[in-house]
Amino acid sequence: MANQATEYNPRELQACVASKMLEDKKSVFVGTGLPMIASMLAQRTHAPGLLIVFEAGGMGPQSPVLPISVGDSRTFYRAVAASSMHDSMSLTQAGYLDYGFLGAAQIDVYGNINTTIIGDWEKPKVRFPGSGGANDVGSLCQLTIIIMGQDKRRFVEKVDFLTTPGYLDGPGARERAGLPEGSGPYRVITQFGVYGFDEETKKMKLLAVHPGVTVEDVKENSSFEIIIPEQVEITEPPTEEELRLLREIDPTGMSIGK
Repeated sequence: MANQATEYNPRELQACVASKMLEDKKSVFVGTGLPMIASMLAQRTHAPGLLIVFEAGGMGPQSPVLPISVGDSRTFYRAVAASSMHDSMSLTQAGYLDYGFLGAAQIDVYGNINTTIIGDWEKPKVRFPGSGGANDVGSLCQLTIIIMGQDKRRFVEKVDFLTTPGYLDGPGARERAGLPEGSGPYRVITQFGVYGFDEETKKMKLLAVHPGVTVEDVKENSSFEIIIPEQVEITEPPTEEELRLLREIDPTGMSIGK
């Protein structure tokens, strides 16, 4: 059994938890930051055949270190194709990408995501970069994994702006909107735990808490009611080897911190 690390930060834990969700010989559409690190870690551990696709057109790279953005030249390192954004999005639309990784400023009980504004559309308190490729990823990838911070301002009853559809307003809504059958949010990973979505209601459900986190912590940091099952797992801490690889991938601590 691998030695578990005694010291790690929340972002390192999130990256390790996310990497374990990616299966070998599957494909993943990756954005900047922790999604990149999680995908690269999976590729270097249990999923060497994972096909990483970047928005700017890097397909199947084996990046030596963390790229700064999806357009960084390192996203083409040893890639099977140095293509284009058009081709990446076309692959997504054609249903060839198994997983999509997203971040979020706000999320609601059905996994709808806001990365556009906080506040009123005409006079927002905060304006974010917007969708980028997030709407395409959340709409068209088979399964979407969201990595984000959690508190009552981020886990909200209703998103201020619907940038990327989750399960919209409940069961069957995605299909009625014309989105691929069976697609949608799969997991949400925060500093408190891991969430899935109830098969019948499509509402967010707690699956596991991180070491040292309680169910009460989860409830206190959400503005909506999360489904709490009788059995809640505890996520595995990073191993020493995983931390070594993470720090090799991100030597400056650009995303995982120091």
